[in-house]
Amino acid sequence: MRKKLKQLAKRRREEGFTLVELMVVIVIIGLLATVVVINVAPATDKAATTKVEADISTLEQGVEMYRLSKMNYPGGSDGLQALVSEGFIKRLPDDPWGNAYRYATPGRGGQPFDIYSLGADGREGGEGEDADIGNWK
Repeated sequence: MRKKLKQLAKRRREEGFTLVELMVVIVIIGLLATVVVINVAPATDKAATTKVEADISTLEQGVEMYRLSKMNYPGGSDGLQALVSEGFIKRLPDDPWGNAYRYATPGRGGQPFDIYSLGADGREGGEGEDADIGNWK
């Protein structure tokens, strides 16, 4: 009888995980999640910048098609909306941060126009993710 009780008690101890073992596993999972987040966050920023550059390129092409058709660039008051109303593009995209792209004529450095995003902060200037991205590069 005692032998059976000892075997039963031993089996109960072997069946589950201890609290310490569970805590170690949770800490390891937390560390792995931290490493993944640290490595994925910069890739997200790079993807946003790449999307802005692609959108600006598309909008530049629309502005050039407008110029070829109308013999001048869209005015400052019409801006990019003229591309939609004249059918050169289907819709105006927003930048990855949900802001509208900006259009200015004349542009910087003797360019006929600028198309740009104000970056993640939505304000002029800034550095890193908050930097303005435009066709002047």
